[in-house]
Amino acid sequence: MFRFLLLFALGCIGLTGCAAPASSVLPAPAPGKGAPVGGGCDGCDGMYPGMPGQLKWETDVAPPGEPGEPLELSGTIYLADGRTPAAGVILYVYQTNAKGLYEPRPGLTGAARRHGYLRGWMKTDATGRYRFRTIRPAPYPNAAIPAHIHPVVKEPDKNEYYIDEFLFADDPLLTPGERAKQEGRGGSGIVTLARRPGGGWVGTRDIVLGRNIPNYR
Repeated sequence: MFRFLLLFALGCIGLTGCAAPASSVLPAPAPGKGAPVGGGCDGCDGMYPGMPGQLKWETDVAPPGEPGEPLELSGTIYLADGRTPAAGVILYVYQTNAKGLYEPRPGLTGAARRHGYLRGWMKTDATGRYRFRTIRPAPYPNAAIPAHIHPVVKEPDKNEYYIDEFLFADDPLLTPGERAKQEGRGGSGIVTLARRPGGGWVGTRDIVLGRNIPNYR
């Protein structure tokens, strides 16, 4: 949660201003009585503005020619039992660019503007698969915070909630102290990357719905 709150401040780097969070363009269904699944999520409503009407299990986050090292991340999203693939789950991701900034896309406001232009959506297929192609994010300028990619999950019958960020095992900023801060939401977000023969990086992360998620029901 700390980095989601910190994003409001650091995500404004390079922006002309930071408006208050906008209402969701596509409202999430009511989560039912009691506290929201995940315990609340500042900025998660930014997943809705600009979301395509039809989603596939894979997507390109970075446009062609985007500066930075190519990166492909994939995995399977499982139900809470950790074995059954979860179909129809939306995974939204957003990240910094090669300068470590969440630079905005024209026309977006509020939380979506703070997420920058490197953002994408996937919807798991019958086997629970997801995959996205992007560039390796840079860490925030002048901050000792590991480079990361923010993920938000939206299950068909629940409100959206965040899970642990995608982090990279070879990142020198991923210190033992930073590792100890991880909550294990959705399982570990620390990814071991491998070099691709043609250049760039590839990694795998599986996600378990509900794992270490407050108020999960």
